[in-house]
Amino acid sequence: VQLVESGGGLVQAGGSLRLSCVASGYTGYIFSLTSMAWYRQASGKPRELVASIDSSRATDYEDSVKGRFAISRDNAKNTVYLQMNSLRPEDTAVYYCNGLTSWAPWGQGTQVTVSS
Repeated sequence: VQLVESGGGLVQAGGSLRLSCVASGYTGYIFSLTSMAWYRQASGKPRELVASIDSSRATDYEDSVKGRFAISRDNAKNTVYLQMNSLRPEDTAVYYCNGLTSWAPWGQGTQVTVSS
């Protein structure tokens, strides 16, 4: 399994970005059953869970991103998305996707930088 994240960049506070994560190596059936998540790691801090989505598309969010971020999935494309709105400087981090309860090798992530 290989995870490839994209969509990061430099944005001003209040702006938006949409991250994508393509999971290759899963069959479509297995991917559709896999709970997926987005994580982030800011410089000098541990990686933290940001958002998750299960096979029934139920979602959950870390408190600081509730109401601003939205996770979704397209099982036909083995892809998970993270729509990030009202971005804040404290959202600056490298963002990764992976399983929620079982993990593939981590991808390279995508850098999100929010300027004040």
